[in-house]
Amino acid sequence: MAANNRRMSGKKGAQVGSGGQRRRGLEGKGPTPPAEMRKGHKKNRIAAAQTRRAQGRPATPKGRGGKGTSEMVVGRNPVVEALREGVPASTLYVQQFIDNDERVREALQLAADRGGINLMEAPRPELDRMTNGLNHQGLVLQVPPYEYAHPEDLAAAAYDVGEDPLIVALDGVTDPRNLGAVVRSVSAFGGHGVVVPERRAAGMTAGAWKTSAGTAARTPVARATNLTRALESYKKAGITVVGLAADGEAEVGSLAALEGPVVIVVGSEGKGLSRLVGETCDVRVRIPMPGGAESLNAGVAAGIVLYEVARRRA
Repeated sequence: MAANNRRMSGKKGAQVGSGGQRRRGLEGKGPTPPAEMRKGHKKNRIAAAQTRRAQGRPATPKGRGGKGTSEMVVGRNPVVEALREGVPASTLYVQQFIDNDERVREALQLAADRGGINLMEAPRPELDRMTNGLNHQGLVLQVPPYEYAHPEDLAAAAYDVGEDPLIVALDGVTDPRNLGAVVRSVSAFGGHGVVVPERRAAGMTAGAWKTSAGTAARTPVARATNLTRALESYKKAGITVVGLAADGEAEVGSLAALEGPVVIVVGSEGKGLSRLVGETCDVRVRIPMPGGAESLNAGVAAGIVLYEVARRRA
């Protein structure tokens, strides 16, 4: 009976058997550790990157994002243009008994000057087989698979040099020329790389390399198995995810978040951001267009925002 009275009593206090847990919970956890020791803090990430350098560990392991597929550039003009623009190449195939015109001579000279490109002579039937019957005009350039980075590598490389990450992610952009233009803008404005989805998106083809005007050699492109999860991972690391949308709630010129670590997400010209990606963004911004255009090319839109970031960080 006494036990029942105690249970029904309105008196406050620790329950029998609590072992003083509530009292210990009030004692606190001691002084706040310095920023360098707090996980997720910018200074902690910079300190970790400095430790990796001191221990000789690479900050951005190559190939963690996987490799693309090999590609063939076919035809005299395309081959010459690819070699001029520095598109990576492993082998230049030349048809036996080919007419040695100016473009053939230039292709051979460019390949020889660059070095590291194998020169192979092959009969026409073999080139027909390699190109599935395309009009190769006696010249075929083999482009090796592109070695993608991992999305985490891009942020790590920025922190490794004590800089706030500036990354562009592409959502639904399928034209390799748009990808190349974005890579070029990221390089021009001091960005740290581009993220593309693994499926239903443009990859680093010869066309993307040519449009990048050689900047793809120094600006990494990462491939994400799931773009939404990659963006969520960036958010957990303290990086603000900013989506570009015509109906964005803020204007790009008034967004203070651009001054810190940021990922800029650009959607396709027709559909814009997908629903899940748009919901994942911390904020969606719009670019004022007094001329009345409905949308901008992905490369142009990315360039405008990257310029605004570079202007603020200067």
